[in-house]
Amino acid sequence: MGTVTEIAGPSGCGKTQFCIMLSVQATLPRHRGGLDGNVLFIDTESAFSAERLLEVAQSKCPDLHSTEEELCNMAQRVLVDNHQTCSSLLKKLETLEEEVITHKIRLIIVDSIASLVRKEFSSSAGSNLIHRTNFLSRQAALLKNIAELFSIPVIVTNQITTRFGRQAAEQDEELPTEFSEGYVTVALGNTWSHNVNTRLILQYLNDDKRQVMVAKSPVAPFTAFNYTIQKDGIIQDAEGAAVYAGTDPGVQQISVRSSLPFH
Repeated sequence: MGTVTEIAGPSGCGKTQFCIMLSVQATLPRHRGGLDGNVLFIDTESAFSAERLLEVAQSKCPDLHSTEEELCNMAQRVLVDNHQTCSSLLKKLETLEEEVITHKIRLIIVDSIASLVRKEFSSSAGSNLIHRTNFLSRQAALLKNIAELFSIPVIVTNQITTRFGRQAAEQDEELPTEFSEGYVTVALGNTWSHNVNTRLILQYLNDDKRQVMVAKSPVAPFTAFNYTIQKDGIIQDAEGAAVYAGTDPGVQQISVRSSLPFH
């Protein structure tokens, strides 16, 4: 509560699934672990699925979502807002305070924070890089202010990039690290990584099993949990948590899906 949490990882690893599951959770009554409020889901990749939202709700809490009326009431509490340009997104963030009050928003999700920036700003051009950094800093400041002002959680998703040496080159998200001398890590650079309070990194272990790493947190150690994506959302494996050797969250290496065996 009151902070910005980032969920980063390769495409298909479950970032949007995570957000949909959290959306359902936020609408639940407080005695069921929810926030008993509405959700603002800012979608920049057209990845939100209403069908998946209903499926997760029915599977996660069948007693609360057993009728069509109950499902409709839950769905109406998740306000989806699509944005296709950086200027449109920024304008939305600048008016968030009024929307949080008017619609009793208890959770804000931006899925994803990286997609529009990577489309509109080239990381190779110096002037563009300055504009990109300023835009990201402005976004972060607005989101952190809303989180702190209303003491609500803000969730953002981020993509991955491949870095070669000291330079970050934007590459295909599915590029395996064994094909280059570089490594795969979270996109948007170190400046952005300092703007989030908590960073969770999702990565592939194999075709079915994935892992979430706590790469940055003011309260938690470097911990990793294995999970699978099932009908009722993200399900943690029974094996429990394991501590790993963490590093700077801006350079934490990520395992991506590959047709070749994993290292």
